[in-house]
Amino acid sequence: MSKKKIWILNHYATNMFFNKGGRHFWISEKLLEKGYEPTIFCANTRHNLESIVEVPNNKFVSKTSNKIPFVFVKTTNYINNGFQRISNMVNFYRNLFHVAKEYEKINGKPDVILASSVHPLTLVAGIKLAKKFGIPCICEVRDLWPESIVAYGTLKKNDIITKIFYQGEKWIYKKADSIIMTWEGGKDYIIDQGWANEIELSKVNHINNGVVIDTFDRNSEEYQVLDADLDNKNYKKIVYAGSIRRVNNIGMLLDAAKIIRNKGLENIRFLIYGVGDESEALKKRCEDENITNVVFKGGVEKKYVPSILKRADINILHNSSTSLDKYGQSQNKFFEYLAAGKCIVQTYTTGYSICEKFECGISAPIQNAEEIAKAIYTAYSDEEKHQIMGNNARQAAYEFDFGRLTEKLIDVIESV
Repeated sequence: MSKKKIWILNHYATNMFFNKGGRHFWISEKLLEKGYEPTIFCANTRHNLESIVEVPNNKFVSKTSNKIPFVFVKTTNYINNGFQRISNMVNFYRNLFHVAKEYEKINGKPDVILASSVHPLTLVAGIKLAKKFGIPCICEVRDLWPESIVAYGTLKKNDIITKIFYQGEKWIYKKADSIIMTWEGGKDYIIDQGWANEIELSKVNHINNGVVIDTFDRNSEEYQVLDADLDNKNYKKIVYAGSIRRVNNIGMLLDAAKIIRNKGLENIRFLIYGVGDESEALKKRCEDENITNVVFKGGVEKKYVPSILKRADINILHNSSTSLDKYGQSQNKFFEYLAAGKCIVQTYTTGYSICEKFECGISAPIQNAEEIAKAIYTAYSDEEKHQIMGNNARQAAYEFDFGRLTEKLIDVIESV
């Protein structure tokens, strides 16, 4: 019997309701087309925004966006990544049980729960609710927690608290009826942790992030940003689109830009789109060090990004490389880069490399300014290869269109 009614638990899906986009929004649209009934449960707070969805105490509010029901769970407000945000996570976890009970009374129980991380409490809630309803739970892991915190140096691997977190992570994988990871090397991760004898690797599936190609193309035509630098035919434009924070390490791109400028390659220009708490310091560095081939363009609405990426000569995929890279890549913007149909320069090397598999870009073997500059120069200097890689990128994008990704999800849903 087909499992028609699907509850998707995603703490941070709130912005998807307002933006009409994002992984579970697009998946839900495709599920609706296939005759399924998805419902997204999320917090009433909006990540990185002060606005909230008003919800009465111990109640929930249900609204629809593009026919997708969203259930907003009341949580405490938070401003930064400190204690308030942890409290917000705990509140979502606790209140989800009451809300699920009340929602089930009105709408009936689901056939399957898809619980999606960023944080693991949502996965724990999904497993417990599924047990209560007597249905399967699929745990979707989009952030390896606590491994990602260890990789970025916030936690030490051998600390007691970290070891407790790892045990919690293992418990989730053991109890889940099925596991979805956004990295192709998800099974490798479980093996590396030494858990393969306790967790069935056969229940680990890979469904990457992706793009809605029709929407991407439509936005690229309907929402075109006016930008003289982007339209300047005298330069080869290297475009970065994303956040400008410490973790993004944009300073390394400035180092690479200096190397390229010092080689006398005056017709290469870096255009950096995005905002973050390091923007002003990096702009000042460009002034102080006379880095004239980098232009900070500021933030743009997401709907304008397709037109920017399509008008670039090379799109550059850059963030701080970590030990997690060996498990693959799943950055949301990477799939927009593919859809743009331009050569990609990746400033680091990953396992299960999509760039290498589809021959759609060049990866720096080591993430440093010299190797990044060399990769850019290689891509820039061979115009024919440059064009072929761009065409390959576009073809690769169809493998990661959310229509295809949702078909993979349906296979998982019907198998549990």
